[in-house]
Amino acid sequence: MSTEDTGDDWAAAMAEQAIEEANQAEQVELDELVDESTPLTKEQADKLDSILDIPVTISMEVGRSFISIRNLLQLNQGSVVELDRVAGEPLDVMVNGTLIAHGEVVVVNDKFGIRLTDVISQTERIKKLK
Repeated sequence: MSTEDTGDDWAAAMAEQAIEEANQAEQVELDELVDESTPLTKEQADKLDSILDIPVTISMEVGRSFISIRNLLQLNQGSVVELDRVAGEPLDVMVNGTLIAHGEVVVVNDKFGIRLTDVISQTERIKKLK
């Protein structure tokens, strides 16, 4: 048996498996998503509108380091400060100093951005405030 025959046999086996899997796939009908929430009253909508324009500070934190004032004063151009994060670890997304998500750095049109990979639930954020 030549190498070419082995390759053909392998390709035929893979094609046969793909056909079997396609035949076994079953189409399932999904339920339509329905918004079951109650609509906002005019008063609630006005209250919500009043806070939607409040500015907040959003920042991305790569890591932290605690150093003495003596070492801080010795920093100059080219100094390296070791952070408490490992390379490749997700960044923290903070709003007014409160952690709301984790993400990874992306570059879009020569500008840095962040892709959110994990958003902290509202209940978890409330627990951290207490």
